[in-house]
Amino acid sequence: MKITYALLLLVLLAACGEGEKKPAAAPAAGGPGAPPPPEVDVVVVATGAATLTQDLPGRLMAIRSAQVRARVEGVVEKRLFAEGSDIAAGTPLFRIDARTYQANLSAAEADLASAAASFSRLKPLLELKAVSQQEYDQASARHKQAEAALARARLDLENAVPPAPISGRIGRALVTEGALVGKGEATHLATIEQLDPIRVEFSQSYSDMLRLQQAVKAGKQKAAKAAQVRLLLEDGTLYPEPGTLRFTDLAVDPNTGSVLLRAEFPNPRRELLPGTFARVRFPQAEVEAAIRIPQRAVTVSPLGQAVMVVDAEGKVSPRPVKTGGMAGTDFIVESGLKPGDQVIVNGLQKARPGATVKPVPWDPTRKPGPPPGAGAGVPGSGPGMQGMSPPSSAVPPAPTSAPVSGPASAPSAKLESGPPGAAEKK
Repeated sequence: MKITYALLLLVLLAACGEGEKKPAAAPAAGGPGAPPPPEVDVVVVATGAATLTQDLPGRLMAIRSAQVRARVEGVVEKRLFAEGSDIAAGTPLFRIDARTYQANLSAAEADLASAAASFSRLKPLLELKAVSQQEYDQASARHKQAEAALARARLDLENAVPPAPISGRIGRALVTEGALVGKGEATHLATIEQLDPIRVEFSQSYSDMLRLQQAVKAGKQKAAKAAQVRLLLEDGTLYPEPGTLRFTDLAVDPNTGSVLLRAEFPNPRRELLPGTFARVRFPQAEVEAAIRIPQRAVTVSPLGQAVMVVDAEGKVSPRPVKTGGMAGTDFIVESGLKPGDQVIVNGLQKARPGATVKPVPWDPTRKPGPPPGAGAGVPGSGPGMQGMSPPSSAVPPAPTSAPVSGPASAPSAKLESGPPGAAEKK
């Protein structure tokens, strides 16, 4: 038994020695076994021509809008269109009770027949001097009045079925069957709007216009071709179809100090709807030898604007910059950067001042990946998981050989055995 206890003690001491050696075997930070520096997306600063743009708020409007109203009085019998559908000009929309107007038309036709008969009898009598010229003129006037009354009766009967004044998309019906319309007013029945193309109204500050004009006159900037504009939707996406500037007001609004502008955009798929708020990307001027960087690369703090720059050795350092206007979604940098600088666009959370990183060219079409260690369920799958112990499910079962099972069972054996010699006494 003493030999057995001695062997168990030796195995325990060997296991403790191995556990003490493991921490010492870990690679030191920055050594050959250290994790590689994190990758960051960078853009290399270069100069080139750029068009200064300004995003101006605006509202979408139909290019043409027509209100369908009741022209005669009566009760609506039936709606003749599908709400929200595209209709052509002249399509019947409602049917109003027309019995009264049909009776008026019949009476007007009878009056016209009577007036025409009287007038036709007086014409040969006038040649014979059997009637006076005054009687003949009165008969001619009554005949013309009867013709006018008949035309009015026909028009009222036609208006009992109001047609679509323009082609476009019709909205919901504002009246239902059985409603009395046209009683003392032209009741609004429905609205038709033309959505292709669609109009956008926006305004620009007059002070900005003056500042741009002065810069162009001084030769600092060139006047941009403002005929083509772009549209930014409410969710920030860029509408694929470019628009055309159609109208610029000649007066300044005294309440806002801005000038009204209008642009038209193609809308073949009816994606743009009237009443929607949007932003119009309006070209202002062209600049030569401009430095532009993505907007997401610039950070703003109480100290001002800054970017993170990677030097030739991969070291990160902050760089204060001063931005001017916008060129699409990019900033125009006026000072703080020079051609050849590497500016970090993605991975700013991994780039601390003084840290070493691996710059990778930025691909605007590539989506940024998850942060280091996020969602890594397998040990060693990312830089942040190195040095961490695997989960319990990944630990292989211990072999059942005596050298490995000895250390685990030794403590319990020592507790139960008691002092040496107890087993001999038993």
